This record gives sequence, structure tokens and C-alpha cells, in this order.
Amino acid sequence: MPDIIEEVQRVFSWQQLAVAVGIFLLFLLFRKLFTNYVFKSIIMLSRKIHVETLTNVLLAFEKPLRSFFVFVGLYASIVYFPFDNDFQEFFTRVFRTLIIVHAAWGLYNLTSSNSLVFNQLGKRLKIEFDDILLPFLSKLLRFAIIVMALSIIASEWNYNVSGFVAGLGLGGLAFALAAQDSIGNFFGGVIIITEKPFKMGDWIKTPSVEGFVEDITFRSTKIRTFADSLVTVPNSTLANEPIENMTKMEKREVTFNLNLVYATPASKVRKCIERIESFLYENEDIDDELIIVRFNTFNESSLDLFLYFFTKPTGWVPYLKIKEEVNLKILEILDEEEVEIAFPSRSLYLPEQSKSEENSKELVSTKKSD
Repeated sequence: MPDIIEEVQRVFSWQQLAVAVGIFLLFLLFRKLFTNYVFKSIIMLSRKIHVETLTNVLLAFEKPLRSFFVFVGLYASIVYFPFDNDFQEFFTRVFRTLIIVHAAWGLYNLTSSNSLVFNQLGKRLKIEFDDILLPFLSKLLRFAIIVMALSIIASEWNYNVSGFVAGLGLGGLAFALAAQDSIGNFFGGVIIITEKPFKMGDWIKTPSVEGFVEDITFRSTKIRTFADSLVTVPNSTLANEPIENMTKMEKREVTFNLNLVYATPASKVRKCIERIESFLYENEDIDDELIIVRFNTFNESSLDLFLYFFTKPTGWVPYLKIKEEVNLKILEILDEEEVEIAFPSRSLYLPEQSKSEENSKELVSTKKSD
């Protein structure tokens, strides 16, 4: 230890050491004044004038700025010493590296999932960020910041970044070939998250599954079926299927045929149509924008009335309750009008001549037996 002190005293004077230490302490003082007074004043001012983006940026760079003041003071105190050009160049590279690290640190904090920057950006671009898209974008941007910072630092120290990137490209190609299904599920998850055909809690219906969405990840989507089973569907499958979002229905369709017997008079048919249509228009749970009750066709064994309307509630239980109410009311109307509902049947008509021949044959056979 005494040898090191003597070597330092031989190279540098006590005056130079004192000035270097003073420079370092002065920057520490500046750091304290800036962070405790100037920085807090700027934040308070930005909050008063309601500049949320500026406030969020300042808060993200608060810790990097505090740390950067220390390194600036250390760099200024070291540069004060009469080092040769090689040492000066080395410390300059170190200082540049620290600048890149601190800038990346601040940007990393700024792209946090709870940052207000995303909300401000979403308002300007009219993009709605939800609990799935926001963490995904945050992780993606943070990864990009780290990669860019490492690339810039490598270039600063004269490393061949292009060869490293080319190696990553070849490795990525091999990985893509080995994990095609996983990558397909990942991009399927990206499509679901960005296009948002559904969100958590929605009731969806696809050719492969129907139920309520419980969880969405980048590999799969978990759906709770009506049988209370949990189905995990790969995102690549969902992304390539037509998805019917039942939760987004503004109204729910009801359509069916009402079959009346052929013996029903035209006046009775007209009266039933009028009464059923009037009931549907008066029902508060039925959307009155489009209601159709019409005598549609002469079927093989019935006169068919076509009914087409929409219920305002779209939930499964309220929907069934309204359908039940409508069906019961239709039965009441038909009963009051003395109209019967037809069922599949076929009538056989025999000519009168055939009947008389049969009767005569029966009579002859009776006499012979006597």
C-alpha cells in the first residue's frame, strides 16, 4: 500500500489529487442540488400544467440521471490528470458506454407496462390498450432497447456487429424450422392480441369450441365451455377459424316456422298473424326495428307462418326466457282462435267406385258363408 501511494505521489502532485477530488465532490453536490431541488421543481411544474407525458419521462430518467452525475464527476476528475492519449481514449470510450447505458436505462423505465406514455400514444393514435396488448408491447420494446444498446456498445468497442447479427439470423432460421408450431401459435397470439376479435370474459363460438374466454397467452387461449370444462386451444387454430363473438351481439335473433293445419280458414290465419305481430311489438324485450310474421308457404302437411324477430337481451338465460314467453303466448292465441298446430301427416283418398266394389265383395262373401 505505501508503494502505491508513493507511485501516485511520483506521477501526480498532491495539488492535482486535491483538485480531482474537489471536482468529483463538486459534481456530487450538483447531483444533490439537481435531484432534490431542480428536478423536483420541474416535476411539480409539469404536474401543475398537466403535462403527463413530460412528467412520466422525467420520472423514468430520475435514477439514471442521479447515477450519471456520479460518473460525469468521476470522468471529469480523471480527465484532469495528465494521462497519455491511449488512457484518455480508453476513458472516453468508457464514458460513452456509460452514456449509452444510462440512456437505455431511462428508456427501459419509460417503456414499463404501467407507463403513461402508452396511454397518451393510444389516445393520439386512437388505439385502445388492454391488459394483454400493453404488457406485450412493453416487453417487446424493452427487448428492442436492450438489443440496440448492446449493439451500439459493441460498435463503440470496435466489435464486428454485422457478423454477430448474421449469426443470429442463421440461428433464428434453424430455430424457426425446428419450432414451426410454436412460432405459428406465437404469431396467432399476436394476431388475436392486436386485432382483438375477443377479450377475456367474452362468450365466443368457433367450429372447434364454444364458451367463455378465461385466459389468453401467446401460445394458447383457455375457454370455459358450457359443460364447465376448460379447453385449451392453440392460437394458430383460433387465428385460422371464423370466430363468432356472442358477447358483442346488440340483439339476438329468433326465427322459426309455425305450422297450422290445412283446415284452418283464411280469416283465422289472418287473425293469428295480426295478434302474434301485435304481441311482439308490444313486448318490451323484443326489438321493434324488424318484426316479421307472415303466411309463408303451403307445406306438404301444413300452412306455414314465418316468424322472425330479435330479443334485446342477448344472454343465454334471458334469451330462453323470452322465447318461452313468446311460445306460451302463441299457444294462447291459437287456443283462443281455435286453430290447431299441424304435425307431419298424410291423407289417403279412395275413389267412390272402389268403395262400392269392396262393399259388394263383402256382401257376397257374407252370403256364401251363410
